[in-house]
Amino acid sequence: MARSSDDKYNKILQAAIDVISEKGLDKTSISAIVKKAGIAQGTFYLYFSSKKALIPAIADNLFTITLEAVKDEIQGKETFWDVLEVVIDETFKITDAYKDVIVLCYSGLAIDYSMEKWESIYQPYYEWLEDIINTAIHNNEIINDINVKWTARTIINLIENASERFYISHEQDNSLNVVKNEIFNFIKRSLFRG
Repeated sequence: MARSSDDKYNKILQAAIDVISEKGLDKTSISAIVKKAGIAQGTFYLYFSSKKALIPAIADNLFTITLEAVKDEIQGKETFWDVLEVVIDETFKITDAYKDVIVLCYSGLAIDYSMEKWESIYQPYYEWLEDIINTAIHNNEIINDINVKWTARTIINLIENASERFYISHEQDNSLNVVKNEIFNFIKRSLFRG
């Protein structure tokens, strides 16, 4: 597979996101994707074996966007709690902006790929948060008798689940700020070193 810095690869991904979001995966043709991308159909096959092969690439791209946004926003943040607020805020922003793409990724990966594929896509994000948690433990900001690997996954999954329930399932009984504060406070009660 091509590198994400490849211009044609990125054009195909963006065109696929646009066309699939508009028409759905089943009604999307490769010819519609390449037309939107402005490339030859043969070029598509240099990067992807089929339109279903696009789904993990789209998911990977979305998680790259998420992690880059979080890393950009934590510049200058000093505490674990400041970083946690950024992770919550950015996850909600990205879920709102890309909710159709998220649904597409879930449905596409559920049909053709195993949970191992999801885990490999998430791995850089998990490892990044594990490092943040280890630093927080070292700085005595959070409790130290935790499984860091499991805790990182749980935090990410909790925040994503809440943001998806809010924006995709439309569970909006509370305001956005209330939901984000509840998540933050739940995690803080679980990890705070008092």
